[in-house]
Amino acid sequence: MSSLGRLKDLITNFIKGKGSYEESVNEFIKELQKDLIKADVNVKLVLDLTSKIKERALKTEPPPGILKREWFVKIVYDSLVELFGGESAEILPKKIPWVIMLVGIQGSGKTTSAGKLAYYYKKLGYKPCLITTDVYRPAAYDQLKQIAEKLNVPFYGVKDGGDPVEIGFQSLKNALREGCSLVIIDTAGRHGYGEEEYLLNEMENLANKLKPDEVMLVIDAYIGQKAYDLARRFHEKTPVGSIFITKFDGTAKGGGALSAVVATGAKIKFIGDGEKLEDIEPFNPRKFVSRLLGLGDLETLLEKFKALEESEEVQKRLEKAVVTGRIDLRDVYVQIKSLKKLGPLRKVLQMIPGFITLPLEDDKLRMSEEKMSRWLNIMDSMTYKELANPSIIDRKRIYRIARGSGVKPDDVRELLQYYETLKSTIKTLRSRKDVLKRLGLKDVS
Repeated sequence: MSSLGRLKDLITNFIKGKGSYEESVNEFIKELQKDLIKADVNVKLVLDLTSKIKERALKTEPPPGILKREWFVKIVYDSLVELFGGESAEILPKKIPWVIMLVGIQGSGKTTSAGKLAYYYKKLGYKPCLITTDVYRPAAYDQLKQIAEKLNVPFYGVKDGGDPVEIGFQSLKNALREGCSLVIIDTAGRHGYGEEEYLLNEMENLANKLKPDEVMLVIDAYIGQKAYDLARRFHEKTPVGSIFITKFDGTAKGGGALSAVVATGAKIKFIGDGEKLEDIEPFNPRKFVSRLLGLGDLETLLEKFKALEESEEVQKRLEKAVVTGRIDLRDVYVQIKSLKKLGPLRKVLQMIPGFITLPLEDDKLRMSEEKMSRWLNIMDSMTYKELANPSIIDRKRIYRIARGSGVKPDDVRELLQYYETLKSTIKTLRSRKDVLKRLGLKDVS
């Protein structure tokens, strides 16, 4: 298992932690730092990231209805997503034609990545073409030409050497004349670490002459912490607009990719996870981090946060009902319909300032998922008048509602008893002044 792949275990252990919340946070931060450093994430980035996570975890309070340990998972999730570049990069070209120039050192996989990009965009309906400006590596011309022939896309370059900048300029003119809608330029990388200044100057000259719409930095996922400095230096010469991570097969450390994102401010646009041309996929930071942390559990937790965000209007409705002392089955229906994912209505009530101080009887306010669905069906079978004034529901109406919703009369009575319990609870707030004080609300009458 890779170092980053262990994050799921760290999260699981944190949620199940038996120590205090603060102790669990400190232990998690310590283990996270170890794993990120093992994954070759730049040490300064690790310290900055974990410092922010720890500060938020210990100094901020979770939203009402969310446990602290759940809140911590969300903090870690958001922080890692931000480290990976935030939202997904825009994949489609902003205009036609669109020129992409690939940069990177030898061995990063630029030539294969150029072919993968051509394959990907051709499937989307674009007319891609491939250009090589690499006059140093003997096989560069032949390799890209073979890829172009396999994909049946135009190819340009000069096999016997020459000035890379002039070759690139003339090839680009020919490609545009050919009607290519997406031009992918493969560049040299043979100088390596010892002579990268020559390489960087060549990339700068190419960019100044060809004026590409996008400079895409290709980085090997195994490169490690050297990626930080390399990405920064490329960016200084040819501002990097996006990043392509190669050899991202799940076992790579991958920390170098994180460092590169931060160094350039660019987004990871694609990842390559195999040797074949079809082994390319757009990079989605949220999905990737979800996989790292354990998609199933996190997905459920994030849905819970989403439900909370969507419930603001519902909470206001209940607050007003409490303030006025009036509540009917329409209020109950809206609560259940909108907040089904949050579990018992007891949690909903606890979201209201001051309401948590009331004596809530768990056995009467507890509501299962199955019961919520059944009660919604029952209320769907009621008339508007019955919802607005439940006191008119007599024995005859109960039997009619039960038949209409496919339940037993006792189920209808149970819902009505629940409503009476809720109404009774609200009435324990004796005076209007006391209500306003408890809720911290202004008069809404």
